[in-house]
Amino acid sequence: MQDTSNQHAYGFLTRPEVQFLDAAVERLIPTDELGPGARDAGVTAYIDGQLTSTWGMHGRNYRSGPWTEGTAQQGFQSRLTPQEIYRYGIAETETYCKRQYGKAFRMLSDEQQDEVLQALEKDAIELPSLRAKLFFGLLWRNTEEGFFSDPLYGGNRDKAGWKLLGFPGVAASNYGELLYTQNEPYRVEPVSILDVQEGRAALDNQGYPKHVPLHNKAKD
Repeated sequence: MQDTSNQHAYGFLTRPEVQFLDAAVERLIPTDELGPGARDAGVTAYIDGQLTSTWGMHGRNYRSGPWTEGTAQQGFQSRLTPQEIYRYGIAETETYCKRQYGKAFRMLSDEQQDEVLQALEKDAIELPSLRAKLFFGLLWRNTEEGFFSDPLYGGNRDKAGWKLLGFPGVAASNYGELLYTQNEPYRVEPVSILDVQEGRAALDNQGYPKHVPLHNKAKD
């Protein structure tokens, strides 16, 4: 397993937490013949960035209770912040893994890691500080966000998620016209907000990125 913990300056997550998340997100979106998985796409770095932000501390949320079990329509109801959910959730899941398998989560086989993640999703593991499905739900939501959001936010490294979907990123000025008039899929090298900000994308005279068709790029 590749160790990505030294490739990013983490603001909240500890090294053991990074190792847990690298292993967990890779099982949620694994590397396969279609491209890199969530670990190599930098999803753990994305999660860390969110946890160090105001969102991670619920800086703008009402936090005085009462804390009761809400309906799905009522949204997030926990007294815990995202930072606390990850800190408690990772530590207590690791305790479960060592008790159940004698190893830390990252040292388990793929099949065993899947068993643990599925048990968290089904609320089949009793964690002392929070419900297992609350931890899993936040982990899965953040994994999806980190894999498909703009690389500006730390994940989707090398635009792996966008390349998987064929998503072009920031629209070109003629994107709508080409999308509906050409008879073949619109396949271009994706352009991110970060590419534009750092001057890696060529822009037209209106400030829109110039999309490079993938088949043309292969010829250049």
